Amino acid sequence: MSARSPLSVVFLLHIALEAPLAISAFWSPASIPFLQMTNTTLVLLKLYTAFTAATCVMTLLVHPLPEFLPGKRALAIGLCIYHSVASTVLFQAPRFIPHSFGPLFESLKVTPEVVWGTLHGLLGLAMVVWWQGTLGYVAMARKTA
Repeated sequence: MSARSPLSVVFLLHIALEAPLAISAFWSPASIPFLQMTNTTLVLLKLYTAFTAATCVMTLLVHPLPEFLPGKRALAIGLCIYHSVASTVLFQAPRFIPHSFGPLFESLKVTPEVVWGTLHGLLGLAMVVWWQGTLGYVAMARKTA
């Protein structure tokens, strides 16, 4: 059994979800199309961007590492909590993205916030799947140690 699992792609999926906003908000936070942006929300967006960029770098660095390493597993739990909370917040948020997928999707309550929340929820679930799917690697490492 190799020390790497194909389930580690979940770390790259985190980058795919987070990097576009992180890059956009880093270069020009005022250009992000959120409703009712103030100086305070711009500062918070910049702080969020720093956090998001840091997690993207961390996931890029841990992706090739063996599955049994405690640091990789700790990052996965942290990302699971982050994506679960982000999903809940986005589902409960009032409309703040002034875009629409059209009248049909609006009638079905499919808004950008709901789609973004769904993606975060799926990524949080994927982190749990990675955790459970790689427990065998941890057991194997424990036996050889």
